[in-house]
Amino acid sequence: MVELNVNGKVAVVTGGSRGLGLDCAEVLAVNGASTIVITSRKAKACEEAKAQIEKVAAGAGKKVKVISIPADLSDEKDTQRFFDETSKQVDKVDILIANAGASWGSPLEQHPVSAVKKVLDLNIVGVFQSIQLFTPLLEKAGTAEDPSRVLIMSSIASISPVDFAGTYGYLASKAGVTHMGKNLALQLGPRNITVNSLAPGFFPSKMSNGLLEVAGDVLIETNPRKRLGKKQDIQDLVLFMCAKQSSYINGIVIPLDGGAHLGSFSKL
Repeated sequence: MVELNVNGKVAVVTGGSRGLGLDCAEVLAVNGASTIVITSRKAKACEEAKAQIEKVAAGAGKKVKVISIPADLSDEKDTQRFFDETSKQVDKVDILIANAGASWGSPLEQHPVSAVKKVLDLNIVGVFQSIQLFTPLLEKAGTAEDPSRVLIMSSIASISPVDFAGTYGYLASKAGVTHMGKNLALQLGPRNITVNSLAPGFFPSKMSNGLLEVAGDVLIETNPRKRLGKKQDIQDLVLFMCAKQSSYINGIVIPLDGGAHLGSFSKL
């Protein structure tokens, strides 16, 4: 049996205090990562997530060093500070999961332009700057046999023409980072860094719960798998994409939505 693991690897997970980011951090911790750096805006949330990750790792018989550094990645100076503080504690990074993101929804006529700008600053600019800053540390860790990994947390919204309840900035940002990821894959592949995007569908989370409440059961009824995403779904995919077995995968976008993007979404 092929064993997937990330033994001894150093990972950075932005937006790692809750939701899919925390799920990503946990699966890396229980599968051998030596160090995981997490960030989100609130210090309390970071510390709570740190304790949670350490607890989950211990339950699996693993020991992991978790470093929590609160930062607002929509702010250029704070993103720089996050990198600077991280680089004082680690000298390489094997895995960067650019997960930090935000959304905003309202009808077209009432949608503030400032809200679009705010979402783009985090979901695109923050992702770009994070990858830009960490590239030297990723390059230091990567090899031809086992390159470093960048995983961009995009969304099925980037490839499926669905009315996501007036979330104009979110839709634009996820399409943008997906395309940016393909470009970065071409540039960073020769430097032993792969760049791929994950495009989850609907997973229960703080960000998506509002839309899930509005949509009701229709998201389940129109899904070919007749369910929403589960924690194990994202964790299994992330582990594979960070393990040595995926070293030749570069520049792809992986829908993780049970097949809903193939057409059933259009019924919403």
